[in-house]
Amino acid sequence: MLARTSTMTQSTPASAASLAPLASAPLAIVVLAAGKGTRMKSDLHKVLHPIAGRPMLKHLLASAAELAPQHQVVVVGSGREQLEKALGETATIAVQEPQHGTGHAVQQAQGALAGFSGDVLVLYGDVPFVRASTMQAMLERLHAADEPAVVVLGFEPDDALAYGRVIAQDGLVAKMVEFKDADAQERACTLCNSGLLAARAEDLFALLERVGNNNAQGEYYLPDIVNIAIADGRTAAVVTTDDPDEVAGINSRSELAAAEARWQGRRRERAMADGATLVAPETVWFAWDTVVGRDVTIEQNVVFGPGVVVADKVVIHAFSHIEGARIASGVSVGPFARLRPGADLAEGSRVGNFVEVKNARLGEGAKANHLTYLGDAEIGAHANIGAGTITCNYDGYFKYRTVIGERAFIGSNSSLIAPVRIGADAIVAAGSAVSRDVSDGELRLVRAEQLIKPGWADRFHDAMKRKKAEKKG
Repeated sequence: MLARTSTMTQSTPASAASLAPLASAPLAIVVLAAGKGTRMKSDLHKVLHPIAGRPMLKHLLASAAELAPQHQVVVVGSGREQLEKALGETATIAVQEPQHGTGHAVQQAQGALAGFSGDVLVLYGDVPFVRASTMQAMLERLHAADEPAVVVLGFEPDDALAYGRVIAQDGLVAKMVEFKDADAQERACTLCNSGLLAARAEDLFALLERVGNNNAQGEYYLPDIVNIAIADGRTAAVVTTDDPDEVAGINSRSELAAAEARWQGRRRERAMADGATLVAPETVWFAWDTVVGRDVTIEQNVVFGPGVVVADKVVIHAFSHIEGARIASGVSVGPFARLRPGADLAEGSRVGNFVEVKNARLGEGAKANHLTYLGDAEIGAHANIGAGTITCNYDGYFKYRTVIGERAFIGSNSSLIAPVRIGADAIVAAGSAVSRDVSDGELRLVRAEQLIKPGWADRFHDAMKRKKAEKKG
C-alpha cells in the first residue's frame, strides 16, 4: 500500500541547545557537488553562484555548521580549483571523475573519512536551504529505538513530476524507486525523495559497496542503499519536511532567480516582523548578513550588499545602494546614495542625494547632503560638506587620507587633495582646491585670479557666426 509518512520536521528553526551534536555520535557532512551544471551555461561552478550575495554552497554549510560536524567533505568533478579557493580549509575536497551516479559520488568521500566512526549526513550543494533543524531531525530519527540503517528526507511537492518516490507506511520505508524505474502505482505516490539521507559511517559505506547499476541510467544510485538495507531485514525511515522549498534544487539561471526571490521574500517578512518599515517591500533587496534595527524606514528600490549593519531609527531613502557599511542610530541616507565598504556613519549624521562614501567615517551630526565623494576620510562631528566636494584620495599608485575636523565647513565644489588635514571650525571657501593643511579656525580660499575682458564674448560670437555663415555659403 502506498501511504504518506506522518513524521515531520520542525516548522521553525530549533534553539541552539536543541541543535547540539548528539553526545554519542560524531558527525560528518558529505556534500555532493560533482554535477557539471550545464544548464547554468557558466564558467562559474554551479554551487558557487550566489543567492543574497553568498554562494549557495556556503548557505548550506552555514546551516550544517550549527550541528558542529567534525568533518565536511565536498565531492566535486570539474571546477575543483574554484571550490578549493572558495572553501579554503573549511572542507576537504574529494574528486569524482568520471561521474557514475550519486552512490559512486558518496564513495569518493570514504578516503577523507577513513577511521571516522559516527553519523554521516549526505547533502547536495545545489540544495542550499536545508534547515539545521531538519538535519537534526534526521539524526535524531537515526538514533531512535528501532535504530534504522538509513534515514531519508522526503517531501511532498504540489507536482511530483519526475522525482524519485519514497514508498512508506507510518514513517518506515518499504521501497525507494527512481521515477524512470517506477511503475504506474509507484508514480502515483506523492512522497518524493529529496536525495538527502543520514546513516552511520560503517553502514553507509558497507551498503554502497553492494549497490549495482542495473537501472535505466546505468548509474549507481545512492537511494539503493535503502532497498539493500530493507532486503537485509533492517529498518529504513523517512522524515518529511513541511516546506518543499527547503529541498528545491537549483540547476538553471531561472531556478537561481526563483530561489533568490523566495529568500528575499522571507527576509523582507522577517525585517518587518522585527520592526522595520519597508515602504515597497518587493523592491528592497537584502544580503545574507544584513542586520536591520527597529523603527528603521527603508524606502523603495534600496539594495543591500554584504556586510551592512543598520541601527535603530535610521531612514534609508529611495534608490540607495549600501554595502559593507555601519549606520548608527538616527542617520538619514539618500535618496540615490551609495555607501561602499568601510563607510561608517555616526549617530545623527546625514548622507544625501548622489553622495558616495567609501572607507570613510562621518562623525556625529556631520552632513554631506549633495553630489559629493568622500573616500578614505575622517569627517569630524557636525562638519558640513558642501555640494560637489570630493576627496582626491588616489594618485594612480597609492591611496591617501583626508581628515576634516569638528564643525568644519567645506564650501561647495571644493577638491581636498589628500593627504590633507582640515582643522576644527575651519572654513574652506567654495571652489577651492586644497593641497595643504588648514589650521583650526582658519579660512582657506584657493582660486585663480578672475580676469575681466569687456566685450570679448560679443566679439567672439560675432566672429564665429561670420565663419559659420561663410562655410554655409
